[in-house]
Amino acid sequence: MKRICLWSGPRNISTALMYSFAQRADTIVYDEPLYAHYLSKTPAKEYHPGAAEIIADQENDGNKVVEMMMGVQSKPIAFFKHMTHHLIDLDWSFMKDTVNVILTRDPKEMLVSFINQIEEPQLKDVGYAKHIEVLNYLKANDLSVVVLDGKNVLLNPEKVLSELCEKIEIPFDKSMLTWQAGARKEDGIWAKHWYHNVHKSTGFGKFKPKEGVFPERLKPLLEECKPLYEELNAMAIKP
Repeated sequence: MKRICLWSGPRNISTALMYSFAQRADTIVYDEPLYAHYLSKTPAKEYHPGAAEIIADQENDGNKVVEMMMGVQSKPIAFFKHMTHHLIDLDWSFMKDTVNVILTRDPKEMLVSFINQIEEPQLKDVGYAKHIEVLNYLKANDLSVVVLDGKNVLLNPEKVLSELCEKIEIPFDKSMLTWQAGARKEDGIWAKHWYHNVHKSTGFGKFKPKEGVFPERLKPLLEECKPLYEELNAMAIKP
């Protein structure tokens, strides 16, 4: 049994990667099972779209979520899409029994997308600092980690996913490169707020740099995120 935890930040290609893994006959996927746990324990419930509905719909106890993750699964591979900042008030020791993959994105690209849902984000909302915490935890415990950069995946999906599969010791499956447009049964109840673009997709789209002037009010946050992102990006699988 292989349990893959994708530790992503928001407004990356994490949902596309979940859809990609869902194409595998040997894999079951889960969409952000710790989201309600995070919302129920932080002020984020006050500004995340659909927070009350998510809290009502999903298990709020993160320890029970971890028990589910580590329990019996219906397929040989279980893929858990997580947001790194959802990792609060939990014992991280379960990571010794999971395959841990960090997914990052250039904050200059990410932030201008994120503000469409969260108007005034802070460092704690965007995952970069938590990514470094996770990275340091894994290193301190001699646990392996693979880093992906969303841009690199889009530039060469087959190469990057092939190398990812090799590193996590599963066979690459070309079915991971395409999927049917539309929603999936595994989508979280929050899909209507966040998944408009991925629901239109049938595979990994071409990378397109964000255009326009970067918002002045986000520049201090961008400067906080940059060195954290750069540390991760240096480790990422190359396209």
